[in-house]
Amino acid sequence: MEEKKYFVHPSSFVDDNVEIGEGTKIWHFCHVQANTRIGAKCSFGQNVNVGNNVIIGNHVKVQNNVSIYEGVTLEDYVFCGPSMVFTNVKDPRCKYPQRGSEFYLRTLAKEGASIGANATIVCGVTLGRHCFIGAGAVVTKDVPDYALMVGVPAKQAGWACECGEILPSFENEIACPRCGLKYKLQEGILVPLGREN
Repeated sequence: MEEKKYFVHPSSFVDDNVEIGEGTKIWHFCHVQANTRIGAKCSFGQNVNVGNNVIIGNHVKVQNNVSIYEGVTLEDYVFCGPSMVFTNVKDPRCKYPQRGSEFYLRTLAKEGASIGANATIVCGVTLGRHCFIGAGAVVTKDVPDYALMVGVPAKQAGWACECGEILPSFENEIACPRCGLKYKLQEGILVPLGREN
């Protein structure tokens, strides 16, 4: 019998036809459902549910009490804070069930996106690369790369560096005070320029 190169706590359950990358850790009371693909070196905290057919990249961290429903894709280095919420049906009704892939709106969290504790991501949106969703925010529309989003409904309150530092106000160009990565605003889009020498 081939030794598994990932860890699943004995209290957790992994369905058939699931791919799990090397070095991934799945902790207490989790359920990973069928036909899901999970990359390498991910971490799933206590009481995480991963739905059918979900795709999760490498180095993803999912904190306690998160459900990643069918229709959600997480690219590399996405962070899901404790008890944050994904949805996959826009107008749910118990009397008129919408069960099955054809009903689920797609949600994409691009590389490096961070989602704060208790935030809600309404289905059908794309979270841009390295965006930062504040704790408790409710995201109802697409989020630009590097955008800092706060409030209900979430509105852009500034920009966040790839390293997570909230960038101070600026006009055209700025260097991150923490890591030195430089950015330029071009027609409302934050573009990385490389690091300061």
